[in-house]
Amino acid sequence: MLSLSTCWNSHRYEDGGHIAHEALALGFEYIEISHGLKISQLPGLLQVIDSGAIKVSSIHNFCPSPVEITMDAPDCYEFTSHRESERLRAISLTERTLETAARVGAPRVVMHLGSVPMKHYTTDLEAMTNAGKIYSRSYTKTKLEFVEQRTKMSQLYVDRAKAALDALIPTCEKYRIALGIETRSHFEQVPNESEMLQLLKDYHDCPWIGFWHDFGHVQRKANLGLLDHAQLLSSIAPRLLGCHVHDVEWPAKDHRVPFTGGCVHFDTLLPLVPKGIPLVWELSPSQRRSVVAKRIVEWKTKYGA
Repeated sequence: MLSLSTCWNSHRYEDGGHIAHEALALGFEYIEISHGLKISQLPGLLQVIDSGAIKVSSIHNFCPSPVEITMDAPDCYEFTSHRESERLRAISLTERTLETAARVGAPRVVMHLGSVPMKHYTTDLEAMTNAGKIYSRSYTKTKLEFVEQRTKMSQLYVDRAKAALDALIPTCEKYRIALGIETRSHFEQVPNESEMLQLLKDYHDCPWIGFWHDFGHVQRKANLGLLDHAQLLSSIAPRLLGCHVHDVEWPAKDHRVPFTGGCVHFDTLLPLVPKGIPLVWELSPSQRRSVVAKRIVEWKTKYGA
């Protein structure tokens, strides 16, 4: 199931209907309604959805965007925050997203859980990698320091994220919609890979909690030597709800059109993904329409629709 995230083109149109029509013109039968969608764009988009012309594979939390936030900011409220009011606001906005998903017939909501508040080591590692220092002693020292500090700090924030998930399960049951916990691009973010595996165990019997594999995010961490991409994907594949598909230019420019970045080896990784789940092209608005049109044809030729 191929789908196109509205994060790629929602900024170009006032009328949400045009967002859907462009996806259709490129050959997508599904869209993911992303967090950057404005409330004012929803009526036009709903009109196309209600007509049956296009279907919705998934919605990305928070959607529609909170009225008090003036930019596209999916991490504006975190379930891991020290402030209880922020955590409650994040839960409330997610419940609203679940309502929107029910309205458009989307059975999945993609969500970020939050982060561990610490120095942004990932940015430092990316800069060192870009400078050709990935095999240096200083790089290894920084990476080990990073992993050690995060491990010491992380449990409180994972517990807060789990408390939020537990609070959301009744709403998921009400609307029959599952939450997909997304793999993230920065090691400071929750969950990291070991935490993802723990969540896999903790919610093993819960049909409303699953996982969402982001090819570009995981590849960025693989480029830094923080994980093995195929190994992680294999471990979460049995509970996978969907994927974000995009490529990466070395080492950390993600949300590139597939086959243009050179880092994500789809031939090796796609066979690990269960059949029938959404493969959502989540592209940067900077990516040109002509390139998307060319590469979607190539994708369908290689892997089917």
